[in-house]
Amino acid sequence: MSELPVCPVMSAGKDIPQLCEQENCAWYLKNYKTCSVYVLAHNAALDIKKKQGGQ
Repeated sequence: MSELPVCPVMSAGKDIPQLCEQENCAWYLKNYKTCSVYVLAHNAALDIKKKQGGQ
């Protein structure tokens, strides 16, 4: 059974996580089938790793 997707934007600071609305959400990237917040976080992590001299 697959895990239900949780919205990182709507769930921030809440006790009960909010489900991702996927294609009905402005933050959802249909081409990548994921939330743009995750893409931003991933790119930021890669940038930090690059600045720290990581491979």
